Amino acid sequence: MKTILTEKELDITIQRLSHQLLENHLSYQDLVIIGIQPRGIFFSDRIVQQINRQIAPEKITYGKLDITFYRDDVRQGLHTLNQTDISFNVENKTVVLVDDVLYTGRTIRAAMDALLAFGRPAKVELCILIDRRYSREVPIQADYTGRSIDTIITQKVKVLWQERDGKEEVVLL
Repeated sequence: MKTILTEKELDITIQRLSHQLLENHLSYQDLVIIGIQPRGIFFSDRIVQQINRQIAPEKITYGKLDITFYRDDVRQGLHTLNQTDISFNVENKTVVLVDDVLYTGRTIRAAMDALLAFGRPAKVELCILIDRRYSREVPIQADYTGRSIDTIITQKVKVLWQERDGKEEVVLL
C-alpha cells in the first residue's frame, strides 16, 4: 500500500480545485455541481462546502446523480442502486460532474447519458480527484484534476473518507 495523498494534502487539493472552479466561473448563477453516486459524493460534498465558504452560502446549485441504470455493466449486478437528488433543470447551465477517480471513463460516459434526463446543459466539465492516466477505454478528459498518477491494471486506487472509513487519505493498493 502506498499513500498518494495524506489527509493534509487531500484538504489542500480540495481547496485548490474549489478555487479553480470559482476562478473559471465568476458568475456562478449558471453553474451546477453534480456529484456522481456513490463514491464521488464525498468529494463533491467537500468541493461544495469549500465553495460555499468563499461565496455566499447556498448560492451553488448542487445535486447528486445515480448512474446505475446507465452503466454498460448494469446487467452484471455489480452495482448498488443509489439515490438521485436533482431537483432542478440543467438546461443551458454549465454542469461540473464530480467524481473521485477517473479510470476507464465508462462511469463518466454513463453520467453524461444520465444527465440528459434533466435537460441539455450548455457545457459539461469534469472535476476529478485522482486521474489514472493511460487507462481510458473512452475518450474522456478531466477539466480539473487533483492528482494524476500512472498505475498498472492490477493496482487499485482507494479514496478513504472520514464519514465512511474513519480516516482521510488516498492510497494505491
